[in-house]
Amino acid sequence: MKKYFLLLGVVILLGSCSNQETPPNSAAAMRGNSSSALQYLNCKAVSQEEVEFTFSRSVTIKHLDFEPKLSVDSIENGETVRVTLKEKTEPGRLIKVNLLAEDSKKNTLNVLVSFRARNDRMPKLVINEICTENASAAAGKKEEFIEFKTKSAGNLGAMRIVINGNSTAAKQTIYEFEPVEVKKDEYLVLHLRTYNPDSKDEYTENLDESTGINASPTARDFWMNGETKLLHKTAMIYVLDQDDNVLDAVILSENPDDWWIKDYFAETAEFLFIKGAWKSADGNICSPQDAVASAKATNTRTICRDETVEDSNSAKDWYITDTSNATVGKPNNPKRYLK
Repeated sequence: MKKYFLLLGVVILLGSCSNQETPPNSAAAMRGNSSSALQYLNCKAVSQEEVEFTFSRSVTIKHLDFEPKLSVDSIENGETVRVTLKEKTEPGRLIKVNLLAEDSKKNTLNVLVSFRARNDRMPKLVINEICTENASAAAGKKEEFIEFKTKSAGNLGAMRIVINGNSTAAKQTIYEFEPVEVKKDEYLVLHLRTYNPDSKDEYTENLDESTGINASPTARDFWMNGETKLLHKTAMIYVLDQDDNVLDAVILSENPDDWWIKDYFAETAEFLFIKGAWKSADGNICSPQDAVASAKATNTRTICRDETVEDSNSAKDWYITDTSNATVGKPNNPKRYLK
């Protein structure tokens, strides 16, 4: 939602704009003839060396700063301003921008915005294991998690994890990765709460930095701040690149109803079907009966993908482990399933 404040003749616009589903915050301050309503619309990293800024009409850039510092090679002014850099940006790096634009009527607009640098080297990966339930303090405070397995080498920068769950935030980007190089067949674990303040995101080659019961010495551990529950037994989890392509997805349903109780579940099921990321056993849009049955999952009975078969983007690849057979950060064992 955009909010407007009038301070000393300066209109301040607080909002967000980016090519991403959950874009970074931005702010713009306009001076001059405010009735002309010069607007900043969007920014997009076209490549590792090019960034585009879109306005409501043609502008000339009068000032431009990047943080971290980047050297500008050229600026092509217009309704869409194209900035070419002298060096390649790190894939997925968060970059802050401070720019001043002016139109032909001398209206000026000061824009503060952040965006992710272009990353065309995201690895192929699959969602591999899911823990939907946390444990009480008496049981040692185990948090929910989502485990991924890389199928190729690459860089995680700007990759987004989205949960469409049974909450007021129907569709929420819960995590966006910082740049880090990964190898093929690495395990990545995104912990959905942080009970231990000493837990660290493992962006280096040291995979034994994190603490906690579900932390893995053989996988890269990443942590969500706070203790809010983000994942329920009826949920749709998917991974997006910067062009909103779905890299992988899984749909969970606690109850095998005929159709989704919430409209946004039906909409997301259709979205994932169109993207080729999830389908029913007969190749159609997923209903609750076609999702992974999650009712019997607990904090020690996790939902696992069968790594011994080819990924079919359907529920037939998934099973619930037997009690105390979670394999966080390790290969899954389909022989240890809940009977």
